Amino acid sequence: MSYEKLKADTESPVLSWANHELGKQEIQMAKNVASLPFVFKHLALMPDVHLGKGALVGSVIATKEAIIPAAVGVDIGCGMGAIKTQFTGEQLEGKLKKIRQDIEAAIPTGFNENKDVDKAVTNWQSWREFNDLHRGVQDLQNKAMKQLGSLGGGNHFIEVCLDEENQVWLMLHSGSRNIGNKLAQCHINTAKGLQKMASEKLPDPDLSYFVTGTPEFQAYWHDLQWAQEYARYNRDVMMARFKRIVEKHLVGGKATKPLLEVNCHHNYAEKEVHFGEEVYVTRKGAVRAQQEDYGIIPGSMGAKSYIVKGKGNIHSFCSCSHGAGRLMSRNKAKKAYTLDDLIKQTEGVECRKDGGVLDEIPSAYKPIEQVMENQSDLVEVVAILKQVVCVKG
Repeated sequence: MSYEKLKADTESPVLSWANHELGKQEIQMAKNVASLPFVFKHLALMPDVHLGKGALVGSVIATKEAIIPAAVGVDIGCGMGAIKTQFTGEQLEGKLKKIRQDIEAAIPTGFNENKDVDKAVTNWQSWREFNDLHRGVQDLQNKAMKQLGSLGGGNHFIEVCLDEENQVWLMLHSGSRNIGNKLAQCHINTAKGLQKMASEKLPDPDLSYFVTGTPEFQAYWHDLQWAQEYARYNRDVMMARFKRIVEKHLVGGKATKPLLEVNCHHNYAEKEVHFGEEVYVTRKGAVRAQQEDYGIIPGSMGAKSYIVKGKGNIHSFCSCSHGAGRLMSRNKAKKAYTLDDLIKQTEGVECRKDGGVLDEIPSAYKPIEQVMENQSDLVEVVAILKQVVCVKG
């Protein structure tokens, strides 16, 4: 499928890769963003697009001389990591439960933190820049250090997967934890305050923005890059621990070399060149898919996931979806489904099957196969994975 142009009387066109009809709120949210004068060329909506705050999750927003902090969101740098291992599915037999228990013991989930801060955390070079971050987070360095190498909650997860050739993959989903959230909130509040002082009428206060060349823009851009690196390194630390656990169970702790490694953001912003011009590209629930870029598009905790390679489609600003996308809210999912439904839909997966993860039931998400079909012009599939172990945050 290629994109469709939405009917929108706005400053910029809206191109959508979604095959489902957008609701009134979703259409309005897209129009709000597309109406901003600094949006470059058009707004691109990915196939998993759904309601967000200010901008739709699944939006790719290219801008000239401005950036919208709330469009990047509060989980700065949230994304995926995956490695293809040398192991095969046969080596996992009889070991799945113990692997899951060891993951849960070694990697903090939910609101939990590391009890001990190891060298992998203290040696991170970017701690030297902490004093340069927003003054609103200066009392959080100790917490940030304890949370580096932790999963978090919600839809964050760690999975052992098998591809169609029975090869073992390790995959995880996490972001910049509390420190990224707090940094984002500080700057979003500053942007809203500036807009209020300027008496500028925006279609949504969550579209308050910073203009290039201002101290506020510079401060946000600096903190954004720091938080994105924190998120990437957070995934690296967890993946190293995860890999050691699997190696302990499969080869007695012997270190092995991955056959492929992927680490990609899907809530972030960076400078890129598109249509011959340098712009700021905000991907809110979208993955960069330039030619030869590797990306990860996960399904739900009972569905397939995809390792992909970008095709460099210029109309999507070289982007693709970041997952299946929610079909219903967490509260609706809890009301609509029972524990029996969860057990049935996660059959064959070593995972929690209790009320605490009912809102993550596979039926709460769009069918990942349809999402992938809708973006065949954005990515090519490298591997199709199915989880056998899933640890939720």
